[in-house]
Amino acid sequence: QVQLAESGGGLVQVGGSLRLSCAASGRTFSGYAMGWFRQAPWKEREFVAAIAWSGGGRYYADSVPGRFTISIDNAKNTVYLQMNSLKAEDTAVYYCAASSKGVAGTPREYDYWGQGTQVTVSS
Repeated sequence: QVQLAESGGGLVQVGGSLRLSCAASGRTFSGYAMGWFRQAPWKEREFVAAIAWSGGGRYYADSVPGRFTISIDNAKNTVYLQMNSLKAEDTAVYYCAASSKGVAGTPREYDYWGQGTQVTVSS
């Protein structure tokens, strides 16, 4: 069974940092793209960042310039999202996703999703 398991979320103060992890299992993901999305209450799910399984083709949302970094460790089948200088508006459930169609910035292009991990940024 294909599984994407997010971890690393939690409560952090404004300006702090968190590193989210997404452990992928259940199939070979070579040729896939891995993405991070987030969804806050009453808002649509939005794209955060994406990376090809090979480690190339990194893309970021305009809302996280210079603050978030996506990376992948193929040996561990794990994708990461390093989040620095966190703001209150970063508060959301963060989801890991995998796309067989390559790097994409919309939820409908992704085939598999994790259950999400809550990130709460507070003062």
